[in-house]
Amino acid sequence: MDHHSTGENRHVYHCPLRWGDQDALGHVNNGRYVDYLQDARVDFLFRTAKELGADDLETGLLVARHEVQYRAPLHFRPEPVRIELWISEIKAASFTVDYEILDAEPERTTYVEARTRLVPFDFAANRLRRISPVEREALSKLVGS
Repeated sequence: MDHHSTGENRHVYHCPLRWGDQDALGHVNNGRYVDYLQDARVDFLFRTAKELGADDLETGLLVARHEVQYRAPLHFRPEPVRIELWISEIKAASFTVDYEILDAEPERTTYVEARTRLVPFDFAANRLRRISPVEREALSKLVGS
């Protein structure tokens, strides 16, 4: 994954670090990053759903796959870390969110690059479902690079 361009369609989430997230070396524990990605994704999808009227995007999703690449250790500190995320692919019954966990200042430093494939799920019927036209339209506005 090569995420060095900063597309216009990136959603930015400022993720606070918690004291308990660090290991003995003062680095954020690798296991915590998946939680950070989820926090950023929920923020992203809630906002998107609300703005674009695609309510099922908020809740009716299952994670089909996570890919995480650790680029550099993140030292615990009081300031939040920046997470940029965007939609990289939309298929009939799944879509993919890409992320970069980084600091933009003093120079751009990427700690993690990640990708999640999400599948819409109809919890009432207990089955996978296709992406609706409203959702597709909402998601397509967020396709970035």
